[in-house]
Amino acid sequence: MSGHSKWSTIKRQKGVADARRGQIFTKLAREIIVAVREAGPNPETNFRLRLVVQKARDNNMPLDNIDRAIKRGSGHAEGAILAEMVLEGYGPSGVAILVQALSDNRNRTLQDVRNIFFRHGGNLGESGCVAWLFDSRGVITLETNAKDAEELALQAIDTGAEDVKIENKYIEVYTKPTELEKVREALEQKEMAIASAELLMVPKSTIEMEEKAALQTLRLLDKLEELDEVQSVACNADFSDAILEKYQS
Repeated sequence: MSGHSKWSTIKRQKGVADARRGQIFTKLAREIIVAVREAGPNPETNFRLRLVVQKARDNNMPLDNIDRAIKRGSGHAEGAILAEMVLEGYGPSGVAILVQALSDNRNRTLQDVRNIFFRHGGNLGESGCVAWLFDSRGVITLETNAKDAEELALQAIDTGAEDVKIENKYIEVYTKPTELEKVREALEQKEMAIASAELLMVPKSTIEMEEKAALQTLRLLDKLEELDEVQSVACNADFSDAILEKYQS
């Protein structure tokens, strides 16, 4: 698991996301709108919409907000046209960073992302420069809740997961993108505590960083995630627990 995935999970556990809940709802609404415009407003026949609606529910997004976003995507309410963007670049020490965004102004978003890279010791690259270092995978985070993590991991494998990784107080379950819903449902039937389930870009391998570059990279990743247009950020850095603790302090 990439250190960034680990950092994102820690932030959720500590409630850091609560301070940005309004921003999270805005990002989720954008995802819903694009999913509806792509394949229609029916979650039963629209795989992407089904996943993002579940993600919205996982984040306690009010049903009224979800319904409004679906209506906007269906053209029943006015709204800007959103374009999907994948931006790629390098952070400190050459760490690979992949940014997925939804924007109604491509030039503005491109400039905002470029500025953040520059201010934090990185640079935006050409299309395709780092995307090959990542795979799209389903990622389910399970809370162990003082249960035997090894036993939970074995049960997750039995549901059809491709891989599992045990961390402190939680387990990362990896699936093929098309198997995410199936594995999630199987885990729910086993009454496991699911903290999140989503499609993410996961690095094929990770690199370790020295402390100064690692802390600088974490600041860069957080600043990118603060942009309203940025839906997700992935990187191939492996941050140690000690680095993450220092960054929190």
